[in-house]
Amino acid sequence: MSRLGALHLTKNTGAKHTATVIFFHGSGAAGDHMKEWVHLLTKNFTFPHIKILYPTAPLQPYTPAGGLMSNVWFDRIDIDPRAPEALDSLKKIEMDVKSLIKSENDAGIPNTRIIVGGFSMGGALALHTAYRWEPTLAGVFAFSSFLNDNSIVYQDLQKSTNNVPLLQIHGDIDDLVDLSWGQSTFKELQALGVQGEFHIMDRLGHSLNKKGLNIIKDWVERLLPEVH
Repeated sequence: MSRLGALHLTKNTGAKHTATVIFFHGSGAAGDHMKEWVHLLTKNFTFPHIKILYPTAPLQPYTPAGGLMSNVWFDRIDIDPRAPEALDSLKKIEMDVKSLIKSENDAGIPNTRIIVGGFSMGGALALHTAYRWEPTLAGVFAFSSFLNDNSIVYQDLQKSTNNVPLLQIHGDIDDLVDLSWGQSTFKELQALGVQGEFHIMDRLGHSLNKKGLNIIKDWVERLLPEVH
């Protein structure tokens, strides 16, 4: 049974959707917050043929918040790339994410027509999803995100090739996830064969912005064109 909260869905405007984008929120947020935030920044983050899912992370104790309950995808020892990953926690969310993607497969959407992405912790989850659990996805994007220095993602990529294209976006004054953390994540993934692009947003802190969302939108439309 999936532990993910209610899926806040953005309906496509066409008669039938032929692709899906799964947008994971940051720590302590929720799917409906993510959806509202995206639509506050840009009214046109919609696609005639693509369904957008905004799932909510399970409520669980979160170590950086002193063990308080929070809607987080996985636990962290610390918000620092030098910290070891909480692998048991990642293993639990792996089952939930795979179940979510399978439900899209069962509805007729193959992995090659699914993109995963997210903000902050949600972007890190998307990277684990595309480069460990579901290596046949159409693409992955990460906004203000990073992976730990010795991430299991890197270890898995050393064992097999992965062709999922990557889009990373990061603000240059991010005071929670330093720009250098995102850049080193991108360089490490590139060194392991990942093809992608990295965009720096001027004067942007730990936040989404309209320019970045429009870059994501154009990129999604390139990777998931309408099919007839």
